[in-house]
Amino acid sequence: MVTHEFPPHRGGIATYAAEMARAAVKLGYAMEVLAPAAPSAVDDEVWPFAVRRLPLKGTHGLACQWHSTRTLFAERHRLRQATLYLPEPGPMLALMLLQFFHALRPHRLLLTVHGSEILCFRSRPTLRRAAGRLFASADRIGVVSQFTQSLLLEHFPEAAARTVLTPGALRDEFTQSPVPAAVRPSQDKIVILTVARLHPRKGQCHLLKALAALPAAQRAAIEYWIVGAHSKENYEAHLRQAAAAVDFPVKFLGDIPDADLGGIYGAADIFAMTSMPHKNSVEGFGLVYLEAGAHGLPIVAHDIGGVAEAVAGEITGLLVSPDDLPALAAALSRLIADPALRRRLGDAGRQRARQHTWLESATALFGQPEPRS
Repeated sequence: MVTHEFPPHRGGIATYAAEMARAAVKLGYAMEVLAPAAPSAVDDEVWPFAVRRLPLKGTHGLACQWHSTRTLFAERHRLRQATLYLPEPGPMLALMLLQFFHALRPHRLLLTVHGSEILCFRSRPTLRRAAGRLFASADRIGVVSQFTQSLLLEHFPEAAARTVLTPGALRDEFTQSPVPAAVRPSQDKIVILTVARLHPRKGQCHLLKALAALPAAQRAAIEYWIVGAHSKENYEAHLRQAAAAVDFPVKFLGDIPDADLGGIYGAADIFAMTSMPHKNSVEGFGLVYLEAGAHGLPIVAHDIGGVAEAVAGEITGLLVSPDDLPALAAALSRLIADPALRRRLGDAGRQRARQHTWLESATALFGQPEPRS
């Protein structure tokens, strides 16, 4: 596996890459992950596979692409006998360059697409041709949702015969230590929680507007907690300015490690992440919805991209259109006013979060290992 996003880098794609690598080992593959540089304190021996850190910052910029291109070229002889797996767009861009020089022919090429990269790849004719050639040469292409599959085939029909559905699942920690039944601490406020990077696509500002539109009595009964960092486009400053103008508490909790998130989920009453349309970025699935559901939290989300495949409307959460702010406020108001509804949706979320496993996705994408001679 070659990836520009991998722990301790935060985010859904980093989690996806790590869990697919872990599942590949369970299938019987000898897995090696080439990942971005990490702080010296990071212990890569905790992984059940080899991790080699590359001089990458973990972006999709030219410098990272160049380092990935050099690494792939240097590994070209070994890869002729190996399966090369690219779980995100950074190394795909590097391979698009190499493929025109016939410099790299892995034994098998596997890809995963999440959604936003499809819109990026189709945005320019040269990039569109290079991506089409890459997809046509892949042995299998994992798609994280049916929405992502439809988006891929709309813009790259040459991928049709190669796609398999490989949705995300709960992190391995959840399967090792199942989340106990939620016991909310006694508190005066109903806590609405968002866990996401601070980015216009994640919709924290939009959610704040909906909360501000609640009746005065409900605003007096709530707190809004925001977990996340890595602000883009001066978004955090804009969000903090909006938070200062509302008449209910808003807490910025920063970037909390996954191992410490359980207590945050356990203290919340409602999970809300209202993804928005933003440039060439789209929500292909949303692993965080599964994690919130596993903690028994009812969910409020926008019906956009592949979100409806992670959140079942009226079963595990309430889905509303991203262009309907009154409907979003009404959904929040409904959950705030109805503890029984919160419990019902939360209980269903616990069950739904465990319906799929990483091993199932890895089997669909990788298949069973070939017998060694």
